[in-house]
Amino acid sequence: MKKLSLLVCLILVLGAFGGILTVAAQDEPLVVFGAFATPIEEPWDGVIHAALLNAQEEGLIDYTFQDEIGYSGDMEIVLREVADELQPAIIFGDAFGNEEAVRRVARDYPEIAFVFGSGLGPSQPNLSVFDNWIHEPAYLSGLIAGSLTESNVIGVVGGYPVPEVNRIINAFVQGATEANPDAEVLVTFLNSWFDPAAAKEAALAQIDAGADVLFAERFGVIEAAQENDLLAFGNMSDQNELAPETVVTGPVWNMEPTVNFVINQVAAGSYTGLDLKDFSMMGQGGASLAPYHGFEDTLDPDLLEMVATRQQEIVDGLFRVDINEELPAESLVPGDGTIGG
Repeated sequence: MKKLSLLVCLILVLGAFGGILTVAAQDEPLVVFGAFATPIEEPWDGVIHAALLNAQEEGLIDYTFQDEIGYSGDMEIVLREVADELQPAIIFGDAFGNEEAVRRVARDYPEIAFVFGSGLGPSQPNLSVFDNWIHEPAYLSGLIAGSLTESNVIGVVGGYPVPEVNRIINAFVQGATEANPDAEVLVTFLNSWFDPAAAKEAALAQIDAGADVLFAERFGVIEAAQENDLLAFGNMSDQNELAPETVVTGPVWNMEPTVNFVINQVAAGSYTGLDLKDFSMMGQGGASLAPYHGFEDTLDPDLLEMVATRQQEIVDGLFRVDINEELPAESLVPGDGTIGG
């Protein structure tokens, strides 16, 4: 493994959303690998991938990755091969659906920093966990969606009804019903992390049921909204470029604060397994509301002011968005016919 200078300091720079961690200079880039179960086009993995690419462009890491590893046992095989042959300083990835495999490999390679999206806690000495804590901008998106709907029906298409997805959708619903108590929010789960065709079909069914605004928690919904001249909200990343006349805004997850913190820790020789949750919150710059891309010219100025005020209250700690990880009310879960509520 490459020798690294340990004379690395942590620098905190105050940004628009609070303290944002930047990385100090180091002698040589760290060798980093990304292990992703789904295609890199899937927004969840895409956000992690983008942050790692940015770190590579800055000369901080030497980054390679493998996507579409799946959930049938290949994750453990890939991780062991990478640990033995590449001997990276850090492995980033997504442990959802592969928790046991990731934790077994991390235990057997304590000299490597494992940093994985997970619904469980960290494990000493070398497994850190993170998640996309973007419920705050999801709530802000809901405020806008509730104000925009004319039919008083809003559609949401999600992946699996797991806590990590539920809290995003529930926060969106909280915002939508706060802005419009008459709004009904239809929620459909795909039981898949990446199935654009099924997501589009679910969105079209919601449109048939009266929805005139859609929240694309999963990839594929925006296309349905675009084809029907409806407004939509993206998720995870700024997705306006997919349909500029359709996507108003949406919750954005920024992994750079998390990635930068881990790089600093590993380079300084002070890494340990941690829960990195806080680096994905709005206060740390890990979450935000996507730009309006011109929609601010058509939205009600009072609405924009209200959203901006509430956003600042969240950042300042004066307003707390509920963390509700229960199955959203009136949710349809295909396969077993489960209805939440």
